[in-house]
Amino acid sequence: MPLMTSKPMFDLAYDGGFAIGAFNVNNMELAQAIVDACAKEKSPCILQISKGARQYANIRFLRHIIDAAVEEYPDIPIAIHCDHGDTIDLIKTCISDGYTSVMIDGSHHPYEENVSLTRQTVDAAHAAGVVVEAELGMLGGIEEDVVGLDPAEYEKNVEKFLTDPQQAADFSKRTGIDSLAVAIGTSHGAYKFKHEAKLAFNRIEQIMKTCPGLPLVMHGSSSVPQEFIDLVNRYGGNMPNAKGVPEDQIAMAARKYGVCKVNIDTDLRLAMTAKIREVFFTKPAEFDPRKYLGPAREAITSMVQRKLHMLNSAGKTEAVIAHWKKLGCPLPAYYGGKKTGKKKAR
Repeated sequence: MPLMTSKPMFDLAYDGGFAIGAFNVNNMELAQAIVDACAKEKSPCILQISKGARQYANIRFLRHIIDAAVEEYPDIPIAIHCDHGDTIDLIKTCISDGYTSVMIDGSHHPYEENVSLTRQTVDAAHAAGVVVEAELGMLGGIEEDVVGLDPAEYEKNVEKFLTDPQQAADFSKRTGIDSLAVAIGTSHGAYKFKHEAKLAFNRIEQIMKTCPGLPLVMHGSSSVPQEFIDLVNRYGGNMPNAKGVPEDQIAMAARKYGVCKVNIDTDLRLAMTAKIREVFFTKPAEFDPRKYLGPAREAITSMVQRKLHMLNSAGKTEAVIAHWKKLGCPLPAYYGGKKTGKKKAR
């Protein structure tokens, strides 16, 4: 099964009552755990590579790890996505590196600048058969290079930072994007909220009316599982008051609304860190990386399996593959698809 864009996944997800989990990859163990979970649950998935991950792990290593995952699990539909690309140069580099989906995040720019940057991205990506996600609205919190609003300020004035439905319609029409990351009350990082989160489902409904059929994306959607916070704190960590998005609200967004993609990164970090801390604390003489990275990988697999059921994407691989074939098995130019005159040998 070759890599694919997110289009065959989103086509089915929008009306099918499910969303695709988009999981960030920084190393081999994360990739193995995520794809193993998807194989066990027969779920399509999106593997996200952020700018920070590229700097940390070197894209050549990450691409070969993902290529290995595709070979190892040939029946799992997989897309490679650029998470929070911030410049057109980075986007073009990602396209040349074989990404099948890219995100350009111009949400921190003035509106017209966001439109212009996104339109340039769409032109470059679509010419290579790659799909584009953009963002409109503002989220709170901090994660890697993504600095949002102060959580306290965000919670206090959340309404004014949410995605405007009319603006979303104008933005979609003028840019030609394939999906839109919307601000609906989520937040980046582990310390998302001071109080219980409440997603703005009424805002999602309004966007669905002004942008019919446009796949919506939820960023900042880790639930920050309490069991991992407890392990971190029990074994020498210090994460008081960490709070995420309740899983029942994420499930509702995926099952009842037009949310087709849900980003999950913080929860992966928490699962890995919690299990490594547990091994270090309970077995202080242990120095074999396999003995602490192994349990971490197992914890991530189990947690991702739970997420896939939450998103209702478990069991959807056959339907996605069938739809991909019905579309003519489209592939980006990098993999021999649409010709651009710059096809890269592979």
